Amino acid sequence: MAKETEVKCADVCVKTKWHHHDKGMGGVYFLGIIGVAVYFIQQVSGFWPIVLAILKAIVWPAFLIYQLFVLLKI
Repeated sequence: MAKETEVKCADVCVKTKWHHHDKGMGGVYFLGIIGVAVYFIQQVSGFWPIVLAILKAIVWPAFLIYQLFVLLKI
């Protein structure tokens, strides 16, 4: 079995495959989802449109990247 090694990377101790460079990005992504959900929910009324708005808020980064690729013609 391979011995676990430590590598110093920008003052962050990185062991094997786990990198800790993105510690705060989950919170930023969560705040983005909340903001987009509020934006979408303000534009609809009724139960099912609100459910759809919440689902759109969860997957909006996929639509954003898709539109970016369309714009760049990739």
